[in-house]
Amino acid sequence: MEKVFLDGTSLTIEEIHKVVFENVSVALSPKGREQVLNSRKYVEEIIEEGKIVYGITTGFGKFSDVFISKENTAQLQLNLIISHACGVGEPFPQDVVKTMMLLRANSLAKGYSGITMETLELLLAMINNNIIPLVPSQGSLGASGDLVPLAHIALVMIGRGKAYLNGEIVPGIKALKAVGLHPVELKAKEGLALINGTQAMTACGVLALKKSEEIKKLADIIAALTCEALNGIIDAYHPKVSRIRPHKGQQDSAENLRNLLAHSRLVSRQGELRVQDPYTLRCIPQVHGGSREALDYVKKVVLTEVNSVTDNPLIFSDEGQVISGGNFHGQPLAIAMDTLAIAISEFANISERRIERLVNPQLSGLPAFLVEDGGVNSGFMIPQYVAASLVSENKGLSTPASVDSIPSSANQEDHVSMGTIAARKALRVVENTINVLAIELLCAVQALDFKEPEKMSPITREIYDLVRSKVSKLVEDRELHEDINKCAELIKTGAVLKVVSNHINLK
Repeated sequence: MEKVFLDGTSLTIEEIHKVVFENVSVALSPKGREQVLNSRKYVEEIIEEGKIVYGITTGFGKFSDVFISKENTAQLQLNLIISHACGVGEPFPQDVVKTMMLLRANSLAKGYSGITMETLELLLAMINNNIIPLVPSQGSLGASGDLVPLAHIALVMIGRGKAYLNGEIVPGIKALKAVGLHPVELKAKEGLALINGTQAMTACGVLALKKSEEIKKLADIIAALTCEALNGIIDAYHPKVSRIRPHKGQQDSAENLRNLLAHSRLVSRQGELRVQDPYTLRCIPQVHGGSREALDYVKKVVLTEVNSVTDNPLIFSDEGQVISGGNFHGQPLAIAMDTLAIAISEFANISERRIERLVNPQLSGLPAFLVEDGGVNSGFMIPQYVAASLVSENKGLSTPASVDSIPSSANQEDHVSMGTIAARKALRVVENTINVLAIELLCAVQALDFKEPEKMSPITREIYDLVRSKVSKLVEDRELHEDINKCAELIKTGAVLKVVSNHINLK
């Protein structure tokens, strides 16, 4: 049976996806186990010697100067979790929370956090048994990490809070007992080890990035259908154009378009129908390419964070040292998530303008709003409204969160990242953009019904047939939200990408 082993250094996006969505089990690697045991052993030595070390024998935040006796350790850990679990708002989706748990376990496995084996094994068992804590989505400043959301996960581990069990929300203790698990009593340092980290924003980032990697390819695919529907000029995608402005994103997008449109008899050549196309067709490689390169940067940051230690203080057991640092600060993720939102918004922005070009008879040469009996029928008039609404919403969501900071903990924590806000917004931008692309796909296929679909390229024709197998041609008005949802489902399930992958490898 397939299993993912954690050592804190090698977890991949693909492995995360398998654990979260395919229920592949997870366990500590031998190396990870050794690292955890060594780290905990050193913490126990500190406690026995009565050293004053932040987070182990002191309070937290502004209370870092308050010494905590050995007798009060358990109460300190309990109070830390229950006092910090004060999130509000709608709960995070279960896939986000399960990703948070996996990322936290991977960070702990690196052996710099001082967790006990018992506590870490409970976290792994919860992942493997799909005991997913109910975690409110609002309340993190993104420095001292994601204290609030991670505390709600820890609540269930100590037999409190609420969790999902077989789709039902139940008390945490009931969820644990249902699968034969028992809560833990946290020991010194363990409370901080569980809640001081960037795993909420990173989890959102991992899931947003995974979908974004698909969006960048889908945007090229769907744009290719629109290009055919509007008899676009393929010369603009010539490799010579990208060769003298060699941004890799632009080159890859142009190559995708050339491959997708190969053998199409609907595209035109320069001067054949017109001298040049509007920017929404001519500049697809430049616009899509810019977003592609931004996503490359985001991917680098997210992958680094997935295999990092974002705790405080850090236990360097081999050197016999404990260092209070700032790895919990989410600024790298905050900027990356703001960047992701901006990059993905641009795919939606240019897609909506292509939708307008498809439905506007003055721009397309096609029947108004892509319906034959216009006037009596509104056709695809309002889907363009919906796309415009989503694009406008994306603009608000793409306003950076990372430029904001509000001091907390009596000014001890006087600069914060707002990274979790940025990551949550990025997820919403991704979902909005998928719906905009679904509307473009729907409109492009309808527009192609007024052309000659048999003249499409072999690849785009298969996509056309795929859509038409789910959505019939619009002859008279009907409830188009269902059609949009069907196209969105073809995108989300990977059906569109699968068609293309059977022919070519998209960049």
